[in-house]
Amino acid sequence: ELFVTVLFSYRTIMSRMRKLCFPYFWKDALFLLKVIRYGVRLELYKLKSEVCTVLDRFIQQAQRIPDKPFVIFEGLIYTYRDVELRSNRLAHVFIQQANLRKGDCVAVLMSNEPDFLCVWFALAKIGCSIAFLNTNIKSRSLLHCFNSCGARTLVVGSDAADLLDGVLTTLLEDNIEVWAMKSNIEHPRVQTLLDKIDAASDQPVTGALHRTTNIKTPTLYIFTSGTTGDDQPPAEPQGSWRILGFWGTQDDVIYIPLPLYHSAASLIGIGGTIELGATCVLKKKFSASQFWKDCRQHNVTIFQYIGELCRYLSNHPKTELDKVHKVRMGVGNGLRQDVWRDFQNRFGNIKMCEVYGSTEGNLCFMNHIGKIGTVGRSNFIYKLLFKYDLVKYDMVRDEPEKDRYGFCKRVQHGETGLLLSKVSALSPFFGYAGSKQLTEKKIMRNVFVKGDAYVNTGDLMTEDNDGFISFRDRVGDTFRWKGENVATTEVAEVLGLVDFIQEVNVYGVEVVGHEGRAGMAAVIVRPEHTFDGEKLFNSVVRDLPGYARPLFIRLQEVMEMTSTFKQQKFHLVQSGFNPSFISELLFVIDYKLGSYVLLTEPIFQSILTGERKL
Repeated sequence: ELFVTVLFSYRTIMSRMRKLCFPYFWKDALFLLKVIRYGVRLELYKLKSEVCTVLDRFIQQAQRIPDKPFVIFEGLIYTYRDVELRSNRLAHVFIQQANLRKGDCVAVLMSNEPDFLCVWFALAKIGCSIAFLNTNIKSRSLLHCFNSCGARTLVVGSDAADLLDGVLTTLLEDNIEVWAMKSNIEHPRVQTLLDKIDAASDQPVTGALHRTTNIKTPTLYIFTSGTTGDDQPPAEPQGSWRILGFWGTQDDVIYIPLPLYHSAASLIGIGGTIELGATCVLKKKFSASQFWKDCRQHNVTIFQYIGELCRYLSNHPKTELDKVHKVRMGVGNGLRQDVWRDFQNRFGNIKMCEVYGSTEGNLCFMNHIGKIGTVGRSNFIYKLLFKYDLVKYDMVRDEPEKDRYGFCKRVQHGETGLLLSKVSALSPFFGYAGSKQLTEKKIMRNVFVKGDAYVNTGDLMTEDNDGFISFRDRVGDTFRWKGENVATTEVAEVLGLVDFIQEVNVYGVEVVGHEGRAGMAAVIVRPEHTFDGEKLFNSVVRDLPGYARPLFIRLQEVMEMTSTFKQQKFHLVQSGFNPSFISELLFVIDYKLGSYVLLTEPIFQSILTGERKL
């Protein structure tokens, strides 16, 4: 009896000590076991000279659970078998009618719809690499995408025909084959897929066409505006589509309101659904008014988000049904602490799993603990598997700080630093398609010792004493607005084509009540010219997607430079767009007037209160 009492007391004391000294022990251990198990699976594929893609996993699930609902879209249910058979038919059409062959690259310009998945899988089945095109991009960027990935064929979605206005002729002149899902593009050289599908065979094409043995073989290009400037296509990340496997089950219903051309929706959302053998509810576009109605109707358990999405939901009028749902988890990124708390207070204790990582990157953090305001948690075991460092960054000079030997300096716990991820056999970096120069630009060499190599994420982060990692800001030539990456160099090129602009410096500024940073441009007007707000408005609306258009313009006489002759952004970012504190003329975009108009104090206040929408 005494022994039992002592043993019980010992266990109680040890349990309390573990909670005090290692409060996240079991959660960390379970998460790391999943990470290691996943790593072992990848290594086994390497030993067998195999690569398991999203398509491979989909074919497995279509054979295992053919009659299970795979996609629910606008009230219609598509089973795994439905998508398998339709993608088979499309594969035969692409081979026989479009003369596509293994190794060809095909661009896909489609909005969210089940046929997006069918086209994706059909092209993958015949061994083509696929480039997902952002449906917001304009003609100039669209042509750039073709040059980047080398695509010679374009597939256009049912409602994407209007996106080719002003660029279709150029594509055809460049001998790009254009195929439309519907006959809504009137041109003799544009062929239609829909009237050919029913007559095609639904038998699978030979598996040898899509089978690959090299992880470096490009199967999917997803364009991303990174620190290198214009949209660039990294090859399909081999791990991100398995992320939902860390948290989900086959019984989950996953809500996907994000655009499929982004890796978040296509790989984490669709790929995760396939990995689990689950069901997803696919939305054409996000709607705050329909979100919870959809979740209740379809018994949604997991939803995907970006930070701005959760803010929209929190700002929507309250109802008595706010906590009436089965949603247990949200998976995404960019969720601010204040929105996070408001969201959970209003809609219930939904676990928010922040995921950090870029499409082309070699490092990923996942907030498996669920601590508000963090993107993940690290420990010594995780650092052994994935080597990364935070280094001091000079915001004024816009470059990492160096010691007297020319090496970077690590930050202390709690300090903000630039996140670098080591390139190694365990964490390779494949870079961008077709551009060794841009891939090399992303890599920093001789960081801590001669010969080492790290990927520059372009993100400022902090890590506290408990290993929790938080995102702080972007540096360099990109910022995020409306959930999209904006490349300042691309915006500056468009503005530089306007005849009265001599020099331009594009950057992002914080706006109260909004996620990310709004675009702003400091501009020098050419001598003997005047600022023309209407001409500038017409130029940015014609050539830039909505999220990339500068909302504010600042007229300057002299452009400040750093000591290394780069444009100085830091002071501009810090000063913001308050006309009371800036002596130079400021302008704001006005869609009703079709021009950039003078930014006055009343307009500034209306932006802060949310009365004036951005």
